[in-house]
Amino acid sequence: MPPRIIPILNRLRQDVAADLAKETIEEGCRQCNYSWRKRVLDPTITIYLFLLQVLHGNTACKHVVHFGGWSFTDSAYCQARKRLPLAVLHWLLEKVAATSRAATADTSRWLGHRVWVVDGSSFSMPDEPELQRHFGQPGNQKKGCGFPVAKWLAMFDLTTGMLLRSIPAPLRSHEMSQVVAISRELEPGDLVLGDRGFCSYAHMALLLGRRLHGVFRIHQKQIVDFTPGRPGTGGGSRDVPGLPRSRWILSQGDSDQVVVWYKPKYKPSWMTAEEYGTLPGELPVRELRYRVEVPGYRVREITLVTSLLDAATYPAEALAGLYCRRWQVEINLRHLKISMKMDVLRCETVDGVLKELAMFALAYNLVRSVMGESARLQGVDPDRIGLVDTVRWLIGIEDGDLSVLVVNPSRSGRVEPRVKKRRAKQYMLMTKPRSELRKSLPMKNF
Repeated sequence: MPPRIIPILNRLRQDVAADLAKETIEEGCRQCNYSWRKRVLDPTITIYLFLLQVLHGNTACKHVVHFGGWSFTDSAYCQARKRLPLAVLHWLLEKVAATSRAATADTSRWLGHRVWVVDGSSFSMPDEPELQRHFGQPGNQKKGCGFPVAKWLAMFDLTTGMLLRSIPAPLRSHEMSQVVAISRELEPGDLVLGDRGFCSYAHMALLLGRRLHGVFRIHQKQIVDFTPGRPGTGGGSRDVPGLPRSRWILSQGDSDQVVVWYKPKYKPSWMTAEEYGTLPGELPVRELRYRVEVPGYRVREITLVTSLLDAATYPAEALAGLYCRRWQVEINLRHLKISMKMDVLRCETVDGVLKELAMFALAYNLVRSVMGESARLQGVDPDRIGLVDTVRWLIGIEDGDLSVLVVNPSRSGRVEPRVKKRRAKQYMLMTKPRSELRKSLPMKNF
């Protein structure tokens, strides 16, 4: 066992550490029908080294050689990673996530519901032909002058920040095409929280069909009218341009109403005609609007739609507070992509990229489990524990307890501009492949 993995396992909760024990990893290999022979870089050692590599900022494979204490090369380590099936990493990730969910099942609830927040992002990778063919690159980059980029859909537990599931997809694919797969592990009564990109008739119908709930910001193309008793419009041939495609049912206060959404005539691009045909012809939903007033900033109005119809059980103020917490998913994604350096992956094959992504998810969940334990000991919200400080403490060699982790101050309502102060180097952007640019360089005599 790599010496540096020992303090990491010792600092995890006993049940979480058991999910990474040698016996558990070998059981996962057997469950995935993977057989191996006895060697230095067996599946257990390879996974431990892979985990250490990610926790050290996805460092180079040449650096990993120094983690093991044995005489093997970086090439041998890369080959060991290639031999390791992706299914084994997914099996371990599901096991760690299930353990963490069970430990917080009674505490991480909002008005009796487990809340999962979903959002999309992207990541880049090396410019290799296989990755270009599979993921594609942005259209504003010329051939040979850009890097492959993948879309990435992730679902987090709102309270603990644990990553339940993540799914990569080619750049030119709709995020909603993966929304069914990413919510497969949810149970009846769970609630999905998302921005306006996930607000659609089809998505809400799919959730209700599985007895799930949703809270989303209304899509910008959806027309909402809070006039009590307004006539019903929409549905079949009754569409009226400029009027909401819904039927008013009940007013529950100022800017809070229950309406019936009609099924659109045309299916979304991410669904098949057969799937769309199974959806109901109308849906009862609740629309509500509230104001956000921040001193020094313009007053904004936010409109939500939800399947939680009862205003007495789910007050508008509680739903507004819940949607305000949706921003936490942006911080979780920043933790993964910037703090843990997942923004640019290193592998040069599709299988390698997927393994790298799975290991980042596993490492992130281990870090979040430590943050949760430290928050419990210090009596604060888990999101206030410093993630970078937790990673440093987790891979450190000094003895210490969880109560020493940094607690960030609460900055509710804080707004910062998304700008960079430090200037980049003044080099021109690549507009031709490197092989062509090299020919244009002036010849020099040395």
